[in-house]
Amino acid sequence: MIEARDIHKSFGSLEVLKGVTISVPHAAVTSIVGPSGAGKTTLLQIIGTLSRPDRGSVIFDGNDILGMSDSRLSQFRNTNIGFVFQTHRLLPEFTLAENVAMPALIAGMSHSEAMQRANDLLHRLGLRNRSSHRPAQLSGGECQRGAVARALINDPAVILADEPSGSLDSVNRRELHRLFFDLRDSAGATFLIVTHDEHLAADSDHIITMADGRII
Repeated sequence: MIEARDIHKSFGSLEVLKGVTISVPHAAVTSIVGPSGAGKTTLLQIIGTLSRPDRGSVIFDGNDILGMSDSRLSQFRNTNIGFVFQTHRLLPEFTLAENVAMPALIAGMSHSEAMQRANDLLHRLGLRNRSSHRPAQLSGGECQRGAVARALINDPAVILADEPSGSLDSVNRRELHRLFFDLRDSAGATFLIVTHDEHLAADSDHIITMADGRII
């Protein structure tokens, strides 16, 4: 589904990625593991078009998406890629359903349709009775599941997650991991996950190990 080819990225004199090439298969959970400073998050940001490489290409269904203008790339990102970060990043002044609906509203979906889809997703993820609550009224695990619902709202081709369970306790961590694999099985979801969690990596369909800016 997605290929990153010969990705190079430096910040000043520090070369973070040194010619990285990976493929992300469809309907699978792929984990990127390795020590801190290996370049995992930088690679994820480039694949997610949040950052541009110094050299290299990102191929999405046969098209080099980094050739797009910033405005087109922003539209592409919103409709094709879902993001889950270590912290949920839900906006505190909005309800959970409103937070989940936002990417759909940005994409041009009507308010009623976006809210209906948000509530359907929250129901599916076990948050049916929490949709009208604000983030401060929810547990960390509920907020992170809400963040997954937000990532799914536009039916993205791939979900990119950066240490998605890093801030959760062991119970909520297991529930979130189970959710990823349930979505893979029931909806054919594609995940690319940067993680230090050995259990999540061990359960993944594919493991990519990085060190010193390279795939090892």
